[in-house]
Formats: sequence, structure tokens, C-alpha cells
Amino acid sequence: MLNESNSASKSQKVTKLGLYLIGATGGIATAISIVCIPFVSPAFRRICLPYVPATSQQVQNILQALKGRSGSLIDLGSGDGRIVFAAAEAGFKAHGIELNPWLVWYSRLKALLTGFSSQTTFIKHNLWKHSLQNYNNVVLFGVDQMMPDIERKFQTELQKGCVIVTCRFPLPTMSAITIIGEGVDTVWIYEVPKRI
Repeated sequence: MLNESNSASKSQKVTKLGLYLIGATGGIATAISIVCIPFVSPAFRRICLPYVPATSQQVQNILQALKGRSGSLIDLGSGDGRIVFAAAEAGFKAHGIELNPWLVWYSRLKALLTGFSSQTTFIKHNLWKHSLQNYNNVVLFGVDQMMPDIERKFQTELQKGCVIVTCRFPLPTMSAITIIGEGVDTVWIYEVPKRI
């Protein structure tokens, strides 16, 4: 009888341990899913615009493209904010727009920790729904299939004299005033001639 009681007690302890392990594993899996969904979900959108950090050469090419410029700048799809921070350091009032909430919070925290919070703004918003009328400079790391639509948005919303810097892909019909770099580090510079 005593052996049966000890065996039942051991079995109960093993069952509780198993339940704790299942709960912990499930909790960890749920947490990982919550963190990963914003990084994976771009693949399911009509236009897949994944988070791919800019290389240091791309950032340098963008800064070279903006040399002599000033005013407000927006990075469409700002990711971890590296272009926004580089632009702020160069004297721009820099804004980043990003759909991934984790990257927006990361950028805001980095701005606070590095002292750039007064020169930068990070917004969680859809770039297609965000008005571009108040910006003097626009930076975009786009994908080929979005370029015709974003070019129409630029032509409709941007002010005369606004400079557009596109990375990785050019705009389909506008003529670049300058091209800097080569390969994946290439940037195309455009100036808005007038509202169309």
C-alpha cells in the first residue's frame, strides 16, 4: 500500500512538471510568434517590402546625395532608423515611417538613448496613406514592383524642388539628376520639377 502511495505521488509530480514544461514551451512559442509576425507579414502583402538594413555604403551614398540640402526629410520604411539618424546628424529634421511596431519602438528608444529624440520622429504608419506634402527630402528603399505606384504618389504629393533619393531601384519614368554608387549600393537622385 505504501509503495502504491509513493508511486502515485511520483506520478503526480511528473505530471505537474510536464504541465509546467508544456506551459513554458507554449508561452515561449507564443512570445516568439508575436515578435516575429511583424517581420514575416510583409511577405503576405500585395507588395512585399521586407526589412533589409541599409549597408554603411548605402547610408554614405544617401548622405552624399543630400549634400548641400536641408529642411525636413522622411525615410519611407525606416526600419531600424539608421538613415533617419544619419540624416539627423547631418542637420535634417528627420522622420521615419515604418509599419513594423518593434522597429518603431527600437528606433524611438535609440533616439532617446543617443540624444536624437528632438531631431527625429518615428511613426508607425502605412507609407501609402501618409501625406508627403510637408517634406523637402524623401528617401526610399523600395522594391521593383512598387516603384510605378510610389512615383505617382511622389508626383501628386511632393512640392516643387523636393529631392527624392531611391535606393536599390530607380523610379520608372522620372529622370535621375544624379546616380551615385553601383550594384546594391546605387542611389538615384531626383528633383520634383512641378506638381502634375
